[in-house]
Parts: sequence; structure tokens; C-alpha cells
Amino acid sequence: MEMRIRSIIVSLLVLAIGSVSASAQNRVIARDPAGLADLQNICTGILGIQLCKVVEPIGDPQSQVYLVAPGLISDVNQLLQFLLGLLLGKGGDAELDQLLRLPGFANSPSWSAPPSLYDMIPVNYYGTTVWHGYVSQPAVGIIRLTKAQSYFHTSGKGIVAVIDTGVDPTHPALQRVLLSGYDFTRNKNGGSELRDLSNPGDIGDNGSPYQVNQSTMAVVNGNGSNLLSQSKYAGFGHGTMVSGIVHLVAPTASILPLKAFHSDGSGNLSDILRAIYYGVQNGANALNMSFDISTYSQELDKANQYAAQQGLVSMGSVGNNGKAMVVYPAGLHNVMGIASTTNNDTVSSFSNYGQPPVWVGSPGEGIVTTYPFATYAAGWGTSFSTPFVSGTAALLRQINTSSNEASASKAVSHAKYINSELGYGRLDVYQAAAAWCQAVGCPER
Repeated sequence: MEMRIRSIIVSLLVLAIGSVSASAQNRVIARDPAGLADLQNICTGILGIQLCKVVEPIGDPQSQVYLVAPGLISDVNQLLQFLLGLLLGKGGDAELDQLLRLPGFANSPSWSAPPSLYDMIPVNYYGTTVWHGYVSQPAVGIIRLTKAQSYFHTSGKGIVAVIDTGVDPTHPALQRVLLSGYDFTRNKNGGSELRDLSNPGDIGDNGSPYQVNQSTMAVVNGNGSNLLSQSKYAGFGHGTMVSGIVHLVAPTASILPLKAFHSDGSGNLSDILRAIYYGVQNGANALNMSFDISTYSQELDKANQYAAQQGLVSMGSVGNNGKAMVVYPAGLHNVMGIASTTNNDTVSSFSNYGQPPVWVGSPGEGIVTTYPFATYAAGWGTSFSTPFVSGTAALLRQINTSSNEASASKAVSHAKYINSELGYGRLDVYQAAAAWCQAVGCPER
């Protein structure tokens, strides 16, 4: 074994010394069943040379998964092969720490701000003042949300972890239900996305409604004045919008903001893995993952398997490529993949479709939801379809706390069937709750 390691090291040193590639800043996610000390020994090498560096733990329950950065082996692909050569025989694995981006948006000039976005009349919603257009928008009626809340006396229970760009913790509609969360992009407590603004006072709000630009995720007001057109803000507000939809469906459930994406919409796979494990270990009952990646990740699969084993219900957006294709985490066995539908119960033109990964579809066009600076925005995309189902999971949990990934998925599958492109159909919260009651029993109404 020692000779094998020495041979690998020598051959890689010949390639690596003095050869710093463009990908040298990237990192590898490595799983070593023997633990941290063994992985550190691998990085040091039998020659006592710093071949690589163990940066930080991912947070898995067995303490086997770590983020590894290049050292003398400066090329990340060579580092990957080096680690695979030594870990596979031990039952471990390694993969590149990929850069993910929040789903892109199709650009359609025919789309305009929905009328609900201009309905700013203040109303009481479960003890919080919100805009009337937010609680009375078409999607609410389409999924029969109000009927389900009223008939089954449910407004949400437990904790929904939102892995995204963070949240505006000062938003008046969300303040009462927000937990502190965590910022994995900075390794700091608190999941606020307001930290991403270099000069927060430069981007203000005059009370006008906002609309998400379908191609860049920049935000424009109702008059078309571009406020956040810079690429570094392309994803800003995304997490607050997603959290607002969870809150719309389950207004008394707690929301745990886990910031794994930057304001430009980019995020590291390693931070997403850390967020999943953090959510499980901090009491989350559901995971909302409004992002996607086209390539399978073994560690992403294992993280979601662990979440399911711990009873969490996970939802992932199926992407906005307008194709029959599988993306992840929506395509994983333990995750419900959510597509976008129009208000006429057809597949949105931008939404991916087909089963797998689609479990159900949900409204995803012109969805009015919370946006930073105490205002609201309208969004298009599977990102905004997914939290409707995440909120539904929280409603089911209040009806009966025995919900888990398998049972909640089965309940949600009682949807309005459209066609095979949308899996079991379009989300119907009332039908899902009724099916759940029939399966596990409901308290006296």
C-alpha cells in the first residue's frame, strides 16, 4: 500500500509542480470513512509534502465528508484523481465542488406585472399585515389553499428550511416566523441576504411594486426603472421571494433561512451540502431547494437520503430549460420535483417537464410574493412553484405530525391530473390534505 501511495504521489508531483491551472482555486468534496486524521495524512503524504489541504467539514453525521483544496497538486482535476485513487478502495469517494446557479428565466416581452402586484391594500393574514394582492392572487384559488386551511384547520407547523440566497429578516410579513438561520457563504450566523448589498442605502424602495426580470433576475419597478441590473445582484431577493411563498401557504410554520447562494445567483455545492446537514441537525421538517444542477452528485444524493431518513420532506425545482430533462436535486429518489404551470393548468413554456423528475406541477407565473425592503415582487419560474409544495408539507404536518418524505409525497400526489408531463398533476392542497386525513386520521373538526 505504501509503495502504491508513493507511486501516485511521485507521478502527480511531476505533473503538478509549477503547473498552476485556471481551476486551481476550485476544491474537491472528499468522503473518507476513516475520518479526518486519515484524510489529513493523505494530504500531507508519506513524503511530508503539503499535497492538498483539508479546508472544512461538510457536517455529515459520521464526520466523513470534508472540503479539500489544492496544495502542491495544484490542478483540481489531478487532485480529484489522486483522492479517488486512495479513497475508493476504502469505500470513500470524491467529486468536484461544483458552482451552481439559480435557475435562469426565459425572456418573454409579453409577460407583464400581474394586477395582484398593484393591489397594495393592507390586510391581516394570521396576525401579520400583508398586501391584499399577495393573499388573493390567482394561484391561491387554483391550488384551493384557503379551502384547505379553513376546512382542515391548518396553517402550518414545524420548520421549513429554505436553501437559497438568504432572506430579508426585517420584512414585516416574515419577521414573526423567521428563525435566525446561517450564512454558509460567509460562515456566519444569520441567513440575511441584505449583507450582500455593498451599500444597502443605495437600493431603496418608494413603495412601488417590483417585478422580476425573466432573463437576469434583476429587479425593476412598475415603471420599468432598473434598480438592480448589475450582474452581482442577479439573484438578489430570490430567497426572500421563495420564503414568502412558503409563508403564504403555511403562515404559522417557521422558516429557517440557509444562505448557500450569493447575490449573483451562484453557490457552491459544498455549501448546499452543509446547508442540508445543518437543516437536519437544527430541527427542520422540510427542505425547499429552488435550484438545480444538470449533473448527478453522489454527495448531494447521500445528503438528501440522510434527510429523508430523519423524516424530512424535500422539494426541488425541475428547472427552466423548457425541456424533458432530469436535473438535481429534483431528480433524486427522495426529493419531489416541482414543475411550473400556468393559471390555465398547462405546463409553463419555460418549465422542464416529464417524469422523472416531475412529481407534480404548481403555479409558477406572475407569483406575487415578498421582496426585500418591505415590498413585494412578481416572479416566473419553477423556483416559485416549489415553495407552494414545501408550504403544503408544513400544512400536512399540523394535521398530523407523523408526516415524512414517503407519506407526504403520497398525499401530494393526490393532485389534479393534467398529463404525463406533469407527473401526478397540478398541486391541489385540499385534495392533498384530504388524502392525508384519510391515511392517518384527522383531529375532530
